[in-house]
This record gives sequence, structure tokens and C-alpha cells, in this order.
Amino acid sequence: MLAPLPDPLVTHRPIPPRSSDRFAPRPLPAADRGPVDDAGERVSTRDGRGLLLRSIEPTDVAALQRCFARLSPEDIRRRFLHSMSELPEPMAQRLCQIRPALETALVLMDTTVEPHEMRGVGRIYVDEAANSAEFSVLVEHDWARLGLGALLMQRLVDDCRRRGLHEIWGYVLMENRPMLELCRELGFQRRAATDEPGTAQISLKL
Repeated sequence: MLAPLPDPLVTHRPIPPRSSDRFAPRPLPAADRGPVDDAGERVSTRDGRGLLLRSIEPTDVAALQRCFARLSPEDIRRRFLHSMSELPEPMAQRLCQIRPALETALVLMDTTVEPHEMRGVGRIYVDEAANSAEFSVLVEHDWARLGLGALLMQRLVDDCRRRGLHEIWGYVLMENRPMLELCRELGFQRRAATDEPGTAQISLKL
């Protein structure tokens, strides 16, 4: 079940406008979204394809591995910052079994096919000592540039605000211009990662 969004009118500390107000992706306007229930939220892309946005589940291991198998070597390097030939089952199991106090993982599921396929994943890892969270977002190539990355980023930023975190941040390869542009639109600041050549560290104060 997706956590409810915070109401900025009742908070006791000033916060920037919610991400959904700052950058609402045209492919996923509110009018095109279905009702939200315990199973997740129905969303539609600009080309009319529908997906289910929900929290990741322990039973998603096979779908996550199939999603990984469809990624190009470039997609894998952009997401993991290094090459990987496969997603081992123990690693997939770990990614699907989150610790809610420290992690959020959202998936975009294509329920029009059997078995259901995972088309995108967004997650955060909370660093309690720094009161911040590291994010990662991945959208399958054939579903890219349809606003899905923006949607996942919005939900992750909103979740960090709900948790009361100070900052959300992540590493992005400098060559990954679509992701860097998306984060710029969302208000993230960018600086070179001195310990990771060719990589930018982007962050958003919450």
C-alpha cells in the first residue's frame, strides 16, 4: 500500500512545494489516474498504456530478474554504475524484501500480460545518521521518455518528506543526460563526485 502524502498545511516547518506541484509530468495527469486502493495506483502513459504503481513485494523476484534481463548493457551501467551480466537470485530476493523503516521501493507493473512484467523501479535507502536517503530509479528502455521516471522520482521525494528527511540524493553518470535533466527540473542541485570520475552527485534539500 502506498503511504499517504503529507499535508503541507499542517506541518510546523516550512517546506518547498511538493514535487507533484513543482513538476507534474504531462504523460501522467491526475485526470488519467485511476483510484488508489490497497493494491496500488493505476497510471497511464501518454501513448495510452496502463501500469500499476505499487510497493515492491517479496514475490516480485522473478519479475525483477526478467526486467533486468531485458536491460541493455548501457541501461545496467547507468543504473548500477558498473557492468553486470545477470541479477543473481539472492540479490533479487534482497531487493524485493525491503526494511520499511529504512527503505521504500516502488514498482511499475504491466498487468496486461501474463506473467505481470515490471517496467520500472524506484527506491530509496535511508541513512538515519545523516537524516537523508539515497535514491535510484530505473525504467525499461521501451517505456522510457513517457514520464515514468518523473513519476517515480515524485513519489520518492514525497516519501522522503513524509519521513521528515533532510535530503534525498543519488549518483548519476554524467552521460545520463535524461536523468540529469529530470533532476534539474525537480530542483536538484548537481556537483561532480570527486571519488567517482564521470559521475555527478545530485541532491535535493527537503
